Amino acid sequence: MNCAITEQESLSPYLLLFKSLSFIPTSHSLIFFFLTIVLFLYYFLEIHFPRADPISLTFNPNSDFCQFIVSKCRLLHGRYFPTIWLSSPHLQTAFLSLFGNSPRFCYKRNLFQATDGGTIALDWLMHSDVVEGISQVVNGSTPGNDRTPIAIVVPGLTSDSSAAYIKHLAFRLAKEGWNVVVSNHRGLGGISLTSDCFYNAGWTEDLRKVIDHIHSQFPEAPLFAVGTSIGANVLVKYLGEEGPDTPLVGATAVCSPWDLLICDRFINRKLVQKLYDRVLTVGLQGYAQLHHSIISRIADWEGIKKSRSVREFDNYATRLVGKFETTDTYYRRSSSTQFVGNVAVPLLCISALDDPVCTREAIPWDECRGNKNIVLATTTHGGHLAYYEGVTATSMWWVRAVQEYFEVLLASPFAERTQKTQIVPEPLGSSIDQGPFVVDTGEDGMIAAASEVETTRADAQQENSTQIEKTSYHTHKESSPQGYNSLLGPLKRRVDQLSRNSRKSIWLLAYIAIVTTWPLLGPALLLSIRKRFRSLVGK
Repeated sequence: MNCAITEQESLSPYLLLFKSLSFIPTSHSLIFFFLTIVLFLYYFLEIHFPRADPISLTFNPNSDFCQFIVSKCRLLHGRYFPTIWLSSPHLQTAFLSLFGNSPRFCYKRNLFQATDGGTIALDWLMHSDVVEGISQVVNGSTPGNDRTPIAIVVPGLTSDSSAAYIKHLAFRLAKEGWNVVVSNHRGLGGISLTSDCFYNAGWTEDLRKVIDHIHSQFPEAPLFAVGTSIGANVLVKYLGEEGPDTPLVGATAVCSPWDLLICDRFINRKLVQKLYDRVLTVGLQGYAQLHHSIISRIADWEGIKKSRSVREFDNYATRLVGKFETTDTYYRRSSSTQFVGNVAVPLLCISALDDPVCTREAIPWDECRGNKNIVLATTTHGGHLAYYEGVTATSMWWVRAVQEYFEVLLASPFAERTQKTQIVPEPLGSSIDQGPFVVDTGEDGMIAAASEVETTRADAQQENSTQIEKTSYHTHKESSPQGYNSLLGPLKRRVDQLSRNSRKSIWLLAYIAIVTTWPLLGPALLLSIRKRFRSLVGK
């Protein structure tokens, strides 16, 4: 047998490599290929094993409103089970964008003229339209029962009333007896820009005018509002600016970015997030192209065309139109997280911890807990505005949760919009000494508060019980001046608080004691055990 290597083979290392690979059994190659696909699905698409995870609730335990809402809303103390074949935040989000599975219907349109000449399309879906099967788009008045509750919907970035998630929400609410109006952003919904201004993430003036306009048309109708994505940021910012002066009875913020600066850094961190950033940028460029005649005059058109990220678009367009000094200034001033403490109407916030666009790192846990008007519901999975459930993916969990929350709130005593029943938010003080804080360190080195921080969990099996498990967080009560002069008093109070409010606190303290003393006591204990073992062996 001739084992000599020819001169051509010695000069072709790739040929030798291919020959070596040919000796690998086919079964081994298939296993390697399968493992590669599995790793890709797990790390890139974040495929997870479908399971029913409980909903985590964060709220002020001293708030009667929050206690009432949590006890009455079945979905909030239940579980969310995602569609089996959409067990990934990216698959959920992509399916929502590409397919949607939304119900088919048409709106009735009104055009609202702003004071600066801008035009806003108000698309109505009345309860009578769904019940009687009316399907037409008209310009004119919106007749209806003045006492019928109205839900005002604020879409997300570059979205309008035709978006799948908006149609899911509008149809369900209208079917359950509500009148729904979608307040499209300027330049969207097939309407041209009619002024030298377009919307941004912190522009609340249009929403303010629309709410006042609808309230003047239907003074007897209870008004509610739903904000989604950027629309949720605008809605929360509006609520914080208005305080108790808004005519809204209640509101819901779904998948809000909360802090635009944190979300901007998050969306540029990994490859999969950069894909979302690019898709959003293309959508913004398409929006600018639709209104080229105006935007090219008030913004940097060449910069808009060469933008490769949302940040670059905001730098060349949004920042200039909004007259912000820098892009970071625009993000900071437009973020709703700084307005959470001033919200004075009942507000339900829904966020997914695996949201690929609006990161969990931006969720204002402490601010939501400190406000007696806010209930924050977070889920382990759900994607961005998706939350599909069921085998056919025709239902969205957050849509059902919003409808149930509005129904409970409407039938509650907290729906009375008078100064006597309004809950004025208290100033949020420092909570550093109210631990223990749970900190989650991600793979990328970023540190964020974990979902278990200050949350209340209740499993589906506890739906028949009114007792809800709460964490050890309670509002900080001011101590007397004599207490501050004592060194042992505050420490004793903290230990008593941990022991009283958490069933796991004693074990936590024991764990901390063992971990902290082990470096000193461990070697001594091991040495003692060795001596006794040797003595036994010697005998």
